Amino acid sequence: MKKILTYGTFDLLHYGHIELLRRAREQGDCLIVALSTDEFNALKGKQAYHSYKVRKQMLEAISYVDRVIPEENWEQKPADVRLFEIDTVVMGDDWKDDAHFTSTLEGLCNLVFLPRTPGVSTSNIKGDLKLQEPVEGNTQLPGESA
Repeated sequence: MKKILTYGTFDLLHYGHIELLRRAREQGDCLIVALSTDEFNALKGKQAYHSYKVRKQMLEAISYVDRVIPEENWEQKPADVRLFEIDTVVMGDDWKDDAHFTSTLEGLCNLVFLPRTPGVSTSNIKGDLKLQEPVEGNTQLPGESA
């Protein structure tokens, strides 16, 4: 059985995330997702919209994902590869020059960096949502008159 591992926050789950998970799963027989905890995100200077628990539930509902484990720090990657007997770590290609993957995992497993899904990212979605005015108290459906 060929085991695949990927890492991420997977906040505001979107099509790009699903595509990454689908393409990662195509690399092997079992996909494990190491999901950044809320505490680890805080250390990275990030805050997810959804809690770790909610993000974990969403990932577990995706058919490509076989298991979700917590990502609690940068240093755990080699231990994860050994513990779960990982054959390949798959990440988006924006990580291909990051030492957290390249130098720490080199020689322990295969590394695959997949191209990002064009036109979609959590950062873009958050930016787009900030540009829109919130609609409060509107209970009308489109096309209904008041």
